[in-house]
Amino acid sequence: MGRPVALFLDMLAAERGASANTLAAYRRDLDDYAEFLGGEAKAAASGTPDIRAYLAELTGRGLKGATVARRLSALRQFHRFLYVEGYRGDDPAAVLEGPKRGRPLPKVLSLAEVTRLIETAHERAQAPAASPAEAARRARVACFVELLYATGLRVSELAALPAAAARAKGDAIIVRGKGNKERLVPLGEPARAAMAAYRVALAAARAARAGKDGDATSRPDGKEEARWLFPSAAASGHVTRQQVALDLKDLAAAAGIDAAKLSPHVLRHAFASHLLAHGAELRMVQTLLGHSDISTTQIYTHVLDDRLKSLVRDLHPLADGEAE
Repeated sequence: MGRPVALFLDMLAAERGASANTLAAYRRDLDDYAEFLGGEAKAAASGTPDIRAYLAELTGRGLKGATVARRLSALRQFHRFLYVEGYRGDDPAAVLEGPKRGRPLPKVLSLAEVTRLIETAHERAQAPAASPAEAARRARVACFVELLYATGLRVSELAALPAAAARAKGDAIIVRGKGNKERLVPLGEPARAAMAAYRVALAAARAARAGKDGDATSRPDGKEEARWLFPSAAASGHVTRQQVALDLKDLAAAAGIDAAKLSPHVLRHAFASHLLAHGAELRMVQTLLGHSDISTTQIYTHVLDDRLKSLVRDLHPLADGEAE
């Protein structure tokens, strides 16, 4: 049958539009399983006792229940694929139940903390910088925080925004998300202004760089710079997710916020939670976040629960304990 893991990953890419990051995560999980059993062929031919032994071994390593559940999910899909495609006559993972795990509430910054982050980012961007390159970096960070909080983009979507996003007319931009799916994301004036300021600072940095000898060394070429909103010398041609995260942690420290509390995903959570807290419908937030299943968005229902409780407390005619 060839290499079973490679066949499975090809299916995920072709039929489900799985991203490179998703495929890499599945490969790591399945490679670990194959190593435990002594090879890929043995992994493909394994039985239910083998899977149980592997899950027990993962628990013995001290891995969290969420990690063990994710590994089991990968194994279930892998064995289901082998069964459906006729590579084996049974599905040994079908009878297994995952470990019980509570779904933790997402980390969310308060509105005051987000406001402080944005204000700090703009103060730094407007302060005198040691060089045009540093000025562009500060403007980029201000653009990061404005865009993430204004749109709820995933960090991978933010990093790979095309330069055309800054030139788009109207009140929305087109974003390419998971599974290569496109969605329309509304964009407010503060985010647009941050993009415009960043593009001005970037142009100034390019002009200053062009005046120096050897400026082309280890930098993206002109085509790559013209293609991406956030160009860099990375292999992709655009800024990496890791760089976005590092820039935000640096901003958090400058704003007096615990850096451990801030990541691109935390700003995505803040976007969704703050919308719901101010009356947005869950389905609308699902669309804005690009969730294919509303069950993923329902992690934010704790916000709705709090809002509904306050509505009953404040608006119900008997809430004050008096009857007419």
